Amino acid sequence: MYTEFDSLLQRTGWSVAEASAKLGYSEGHIYRWKRGEETPREAVLTVLQMEVERRAPSAGSNAFTFIDLFAGIGGLRRAMESAGGRCVFTSEWDKYAQKTYLANFPDNRPIAGDIREVAEEDVPEHDVLVAGFPCQPFSIAGVSKKNALGRLHGFQDETQGTLFFDVLRILKHNRPAAFMLENVKNLRSHDKGRTFSVIRRKLEEELGYCVHTRIIDAGHFVPQHRERIVIVGFRDSVDFSFDDLELPAYGSRRLNTILHPEDGTENPEAHFTVGRRAEVSEKYTLSDKLWQYLQDYAAKHRAKGNGFGFGLFGPDDIARTLSARYYKDGSEILISRGKRKNPRRLTPRECARLMGYDDTFRIPVSDTQAYKQFGNSVAVPVFAEVARLMAPHIAAIMADAQADIRKVG
Repeated sequence: MYTEFDSLLQRTGWSVAEASAKLGYSEGHIYRWKRGEETPREAVLTVLQMEVERRAPSAGSNAFTFIDLFAGIGGLRRAMESAGGRCVFTSEWDKYAQKTYLANFPDNRPIAGDIREVAEEDVPEHDVLVAGFPCQPFSIAGVSKKNALGRLHGFQDETQGTLFFDVLRILKHNRPAAFMLENVKNLRSHDKGRTFSVIRRKLEEELGYCVHTRIIDAGHFVPQHRERIVIVGFRDSVDFSFDDLELPAYGSRRLNTILHPEDGTENPEAHFTVGRRAEVSEKYTLSDKLWQYLQDYAAKHRAKGNGFGFGLFGPDDIARTLSARYYKDGSEILISRGKRKNPRRLTPRECARLMGYDDTFRIPVSDTQAYKQFGNSVAVPVFAEVARLMAPHIAAIMADAQADIRKVG
């Protein structure tokens, strides 16, 4: 059972280190308040409540509904809910991701599987569409050539067969007030920029949305270099600008804010940590054979002038990008355990923290699946900030639509 302090802290999105800095108390105090061992001053709870209210949609705005496509484990859902959104439909095909999603979002409705098998008219009405869509290569060719060969062109041909087509057809049918899409940074440069050109043209010229894009590095919010492109669109013209994002200083959070402290200040969790001091289980330490292999592999590539190799980090560092292949050997983010000791992988809980999930997030799957899921996830605080910025503009479009309905009525 969570304390009032812990509940408020989670809703602020602050880490223990951030709460310590903002509230002016030690991290030890924060942990004791979280566990209910001590009671914080009323002023502390007031500060937290004010931050929760600041992050909520602006006063007078209506809560909005949204659909969660290619949902993964629900990172974008967490972001939209932090801005006042209510999820009305979820699509995710992977059964293990579905298990994690349902453990954390126990909806009274099933998760739709393959979105390609869902008709757009069967998707409930919604105000916002969010999707971390997979990007497959787009085939772009001249319309005249397509006509000569008797093939489809325009809206259908350039996207048919890709999962982005499913985003487009749902947007076209439902015409929500806004959307938020996420993809890898390289989407912008894929196929010499032609892929992104098609995406933008479809959204702007053929569907009529006002589109804004920005590449954001999660290192502003979490101790990880992770650049992703965010594509935001609005049905009507609004004064939205990514320049209004409130980004903490890059690198202000280091790995010590997500690593298990191993000093007894947190309770042991399942098989991730053990013993009175909640020390990381030995199962995450690399074997002599694997550690030697990674060192030899790195040395071989250094000799060739390449930069390939493992990434070794300490508590004061910022990590490389966590990938879905982390389960294989953990080589991109290895945690140093000191001289003459083999390094270790991050635990799944540390991966969750690295992606901005708080410790209430349940991990009901194997380590292998958890590593894949967090490696494929969005960094939640990045998109929570984007959602916060979007919320008043969504509310304005919804209000205008309601006013138009009243006039007609």
